[in-house]
Amino acid sequence: MLGAGTRTGSSPRVRSDDHRGDVMTAIDQDERYTIISADCHAGGSHAAYREYLDPEFLEDFDAWRNRYKNPYKDLGDNRRLRNWDNEMRNSQQEADGVVGEVVFPNTVPPFFPSFVLFAKPPTAEEYRHRRAGVLAHNRWLVDWCGEFPERRAGVGQIFLNDVDDAIADVQWIKEHGLRGGILLPNIAPDVKWVKPLYDPVYDPLWEVCQDLDVPVNVHSGTGNPDYGPYPTSMLLYINEVVFYSQRPFVQLMLSGVFERFPRLKLVMTEAGCSWVPPMLEQLDAVLAGIRDSGATGEIRFGNDQVLARSATEYFRQNVWMGVSNPRPADVAARHAIGLDRFMWGSDYPHDEGSHPYTREHLRARFSDVEPTELRKLLSENAADLYGFDLEALAPLASRVGPTVAEVDTPIQDVPEKHLERLSDDMDSTALT
Repeated sequence: MLGAGTRTGSSPRVRSDDHRGDVMTAIDQDERYTIISADCHAGGSHAAYREYLDPEFLEDFDAWRNRYKNPYKDLGDNRRLRNWDNEMRNSQQEADGVVGEVVFPNTVPPFFPSFVLFAKPPTAEEYRHRRAGVLAHNRWLVDWCGEFPERRAGVGQIFLNDVDDAIADVQWIKEHGLRGGILLPNIAPDVKWVKPLYDPVYDPLWEVCQDLDVPVNVHSGTGNPDYGPYPTSMLLYINEVVFYSQRPFVQLMLSGVFERFPRLKLVMTEAGCSWVPPMLEQLDAVLAGIRDSGATGEIRFGNDQVLARSATEYFRQNVWMGVSNPRPADVAARHAIGLDRFMWGSDYPHDEGSHPYTREHLRARFSDVEPTELRKLLSENAADLYGFDLEALAPLASRVGPTVAEVDTPIQDVPEKHLERLSDDMDSTALT
């Protein structure tokens, strides 16, 4: 059934500005979009994770679990089931018209101090247990994604404390079919016990990710410094989270990683994309000045520090954007960043995401986008990067996907979510 307010009728409509090559194309208004969310989250319960732990950690896990106090309401009430319950999750995704998902972590793995994206990299004392926790998550994720392999591309977790361990974990993730690649731990500037991303010690890791064609994902929420136990800490975090989400691209690009590893795939997710064009413009100017004169201002650079290409060229060579619940400015920037690099995401099951109003969100943001273009943004780019089989998804999409007519019908505003759904979920002290 089409959404409220949609056009009815099955006759194709020709849009005068829609072309494939030089041939005018008739658009079937009843055709349904295949939608893949490039940003979803899931995780196991502590009871489930226990089954995937190495036996030597079970006693320590039981002691840790008895001490753990959950600060996140959505991981304590029935909504937590969305992280792993197939019936609840699939039905909610289908109601939204979503048939595929790239799955980032969401729950708290064994031995973690907090939610995955808020947690700092482990110290030397924490590393052994925390790594055991992410290995348990990765094993759980393989099985969970395997229940619906055509619909789910899981993102495995690694740490950077030990490069050899990280490489071994990447190889395991690849061998076990987690098509989402890896979640790169973004290193905050106050983390001194793990080397920064621009250190050449990681070159063997980048080489393995390139050679195995493993996407390297950076997710918003990581990389911020410790703001301390202040009332304004969360406000600072929210205000600066996009800035710190940008740093991996800047650090890898300026340190020559994309020059040395031109086939490395970096994905920046849930940080919007409207900031990309002005940032690239600034970086291009700096790099051009250094390339032309060997200096910027009074600072001199050696020939080995001069990059061969512009920041824009490296971006188009190496970077994809997972644009979650995009704002109008993000949609407007799609051509500047490249139509083949923009991947829509819902951020399911997070409250700030588009669920349960994904259909309305699509109408509000994309009603003026041509279907041939929109298919790239909603599914084709993600399918190409993460290895989704669009033919395998087609039967489900033909049943639950929104129609061209539905998305083509504009609305001004997405409905407000119920306040009781949002209340008391995660208060402003969550970082402290």
